[in-house]
Amino acid sequence: MNHIKPIYFSAFALLALVSCSAQKKVSHTAAPITVTAPQIIKKIAPISENDLKRWSHLDLVKDTIPGMSVDKAYAELLKGKKGAKVIVGIVDSGVDIDHEDLKAVIWTNAKEISGNGIDDDKNGFIDDIHGWNFLGDSGFENLEMTRMLKKADDGSVAYKAAKADYEDKYNKALEGKQQVDFLMSTNKSIQTYLKKDNYTLDELKAIVTSDDKLNRSKTIMTSVIAQGGPNFNADIEEYRKYIYDQLNYNLNKEFNGRKVVGDNPDDIKDTKYGNNIVYGPDKEEAMHGTHVAGIIAQVRNNNIGGDGIANNVEIMSVRAVPNGDEYDKDIALAIRYAVDNGAKVINGSFGKSYSPHKQWVFDAIKYAEKKDVLFVHASGNDGNDIDVAKNINFPNDSEDNKIEFASNVLTVGALNDVYGQKVVAPFSNYGTINVDVYAPGMEIYASVPNNKYKYEQGTSMASPNAAGVAALVRSYYPKLSAKQVKQILMDSGTPLPASVELGENNEKKSATDTSKSGKMINAYNALILAETLSKSI
Repeated sequence: MNHIKPIYFSAFALLALVSCSAQKKVSHTAAPITVTAPQIIKKIAPISENDLKRWSHLDLVKDTIPGMSVDKAYAELLKGKKGAKVIVGIVDSGVDIDHEDLKAVIWTNAKEISGNGIDDDKNGFIDDIHGWNFLGDSGFENLEMTRMLKKADDGSVAYKAAKADYEDKYNKALEGKQQVDFLMSTNKSIQTYLKKDNYTLDELKAIVTSDDKLNRSKTIMTSVIAQGGPNFNADIEEYRKYIYDQLNYNLNKEFNGRKVVGDNPDDIKDTKYGNNIVYGPDKEEAMHGTHVAGIIAQVRNNNIGGDGIANNVEIMSVRAVPNGDEYDKDIALAIRYAVDNGAKVINGSFGKSYSPHKQWVFDAIKYAEKKDVLFVHASGNDGNDIDVAKNINFPNDSEDNKIEFASNVLTVGALNDVYGQKVVAPFSNYGTINVDVYAPGMEIYASVPNNKYKYEQGTSMASPNAAGVAALVRSYYPKLSAKQVKQILMDSGTPLPASVELGENNEKKSATDTSKSGKMINAYNALILAETLSKSI
């Protein structure tokens, strides 16, 4: 993921490797259907580039890749069928609505007249043609723990916990800065010697010099490229930006990202703020939301970019997630906006560890439930058991982290692209109570702003894969409720292997320890179960 809770980057692995090198040198209600996993799934050859770009669409048995059998579903179950249009709300960093592979599927508010400065549909938002931007011209933000510490110490347990977490995160960011500065300097010395910014491993190995410092740089960068591949420069820059954004904005107590918005974020009744520019002040900063939208809805079979999961959807962009932690108020109002304007599925690829106004979001989720809207949420990328109270990832659907208060929230963990013990992505949060199911989340190829495409990874990518399948089911079986669709996705999934590794420490656990269902979403199976249930309605 990028600036929205960016907890997994390939650059992280590079920096860990470089750090070691530097030290050496320097010092349910629906009836379940029976689904069994094959006894042995073995990928004989490395996954091809074409398959990698669409691996979430592939089939475990046919392709030996733990995808969601989307292609199989279209070929065998949906051929010749017409589905109903489904609006999917993307509560995120914004969406590039002009993207070549998305512009045909962007929701348009037919009740609003563009550019007349009038709230034609009387929904409280002027000229909200394609959604709403609750962040206005704001882009960067503090983490919630930073905002809490900027206020007076109230003596609460939450304040003490935030203080401890902040100090730990700040110290790690300082260490990260030292590492990335060292790596940038090391890389620069090679670039200067070769007189080029982009160089290959072969060019690096060809350097012959008696300069000890340059030889050290050569050794380090050889390891970096061997670990990260030819895109090492982009990985280094991505990690540099992440670290510097943390220190300059996310963890900077002197920074106020909200001032430009002009509202009171602690007043839920103060709703007259934001604007209708749904990708925000800088399209490039809408990368995360544009990628999420592409996973769900990129036009299928048009030979442009990748393919979306669902073919009968319209994307509603609701910008509420900054580079930093989202405000509870923005999320609550964003969910309500999407519900009130026709969304039947809402994707939430965001999360945070502290939620001072969590009740506002809980109430919005309950409102969505009342209006029969499914909210699909990423489980988070800390590699933690979120059933443990200290690891809660907000928003969730339980006030005590045990009993659900709503039936319309599907919480999704991330899968790797290789079936077996390592099929759960190491960064993915897990939990038998608070994670429902898994979907592809490693190396997902989709749209990013300005007609570009990129691989991204995180539970932020798993969530829209799941949301896409949910939208597919709601399109072809519109009589099914949000609650039923959630249960279908859980019950019809392909079982995880009996034993899997969880978290960054690769702790071996049984499939039943991963989530409520112990399963991976499967579109083909979901549509079969949806057909069966629909006949009984």
